[in-house]
Amino acid sequence: MKKPARTRAVTATALALAVSAVLTACGGGDADSADTKAANDSPSPGPVAVKDPLVATFDGGLYVLDGESLKPARTIELAGFNRVNPAGDASHVIVSTDSGFRVFNAAEQTFTGVEYKGAKPGHVVRHAGRTVLFTDGTGEVNVFDPESLSGDKKPRGRTYTSAEPHHGVAIELGNGELLTTLGTEEQRTGALVLDENNKEIKRNENCPGVHGEAAAKDEAVAVGCEDGVLLYKDGTFTKVDAPDDYGRIGNQAGSEASPVLLGDYKTDPDAELERPTRISLIDTRTAKLRLVDLGTSYSFRSLGRGPHGEALVLGTNGTLHVIDPETGKVEKKIPVVGEWQEPLDWQQPRPTLFVRDHTAYVSEPGKRKLHAVDIESGEKLTSVTLPKSTNELSGVITGH
Repeated sequence: MKKPARTRAVTATALALAVSAVLTACGGGDADSADTKAANDSPSPGPVAVKDPLVATFDGGLYVLDGESLKPARTIELAGFNRVNPAGDASHVIVSTDSGFRVFNAAEQTFTGVEYKGAKPGHVVRHAGRTVLFTDGTGEVNVFDPESLSGDKKPRGRTYTSAEPHHGVAIELGNGELLTTLGTEEQRTGALVLDENNKEIKRNENCPGVHGEAAAKDEAVAVGCEDGVLLYKDGTFTKVDAPDDYGRIGNQAGSEASPVLLGDYKTDPDAELERPTRISLIDTRTAKLRLVDLGTSYSFRSLGRGPHGEALVLGTNGTLHVIDPETGKVEKKIPVVGEWQEPLDWQQPRPTLFVRDHTAYVSEPGKRKLHAVDIESGEKLTSVTLPKSTNELSGVITGH
């Protein structure tokens, strides 16, 4: 896959004309708030389009960044704690706000009129040409083709509502089956599979604390459990047990180039915050799990996959570990940022890894920096210092 092409520079004139959209979190709905929102959403002279943009959140808004130089193209003001994920195409990202999922055209640096409202917007999953949103506060699942996001109208898509709201996740497979989690606000137990008509065809409730998902080569899908992972492949559920009674795998990263999934691994159910040094590698061909000790801790924003299926982990020692998923061998250690420690509050900033094509983008909030690294050569391509420390980091998907 090609590296992102150089983005056209934003001219001073265009920046002078750009008016940052001031967007508020869900509030009381008074007349002043409604008038303010209407004024902010009104058309204004747009800035020069950014090719292959990145989007980073900060306390109070979003930075839209040039995909190669990393220089800010525009700053969007947005109150509240916001999260960001690729929408699945070359222009858009999904921003999770206090009021729901909002579609942001990162190339044009503006919010579209598309919004999926609901409390506690959660996981955003891309697979098989479909993007799936799971709203924790309602249990609602929305599925759509990301290539249909142009314009201000919601794309036609599939919906499903869970039996009870919970912190869940869903993924649609290439054959139209929808795998989605089971649970309540108090307890999560497993997953079920629906056919194209939302009729249940499979169920497995042997996955306590189910959290997160990832897809591997040949469309093998796993969700994490507090005692391993639950694997769904070729129409069958298989439990992959952890070697410990409590062996939680809550965050995973998959690649279509590899049959092996990358996961975290925690063993202390009573820890306020466990800082693990081992990662898990789950072979979806054999339903076997391997643990690898990196000698350094990491966070839930540390996992990624390279262009050839490499397992990538950003350690708190500041190093990006490039791991062969077949053998578990750490093949390369790339110094990227200074040493850091995962904060107790999961919403607080920490170095974050986002991978696109052959490039690993890594934030360094303590120094207000953002770095781009070539995964194969280990070369640091560029770095930039931003006005404010960033929190989450994501971008559009290139190479379609």
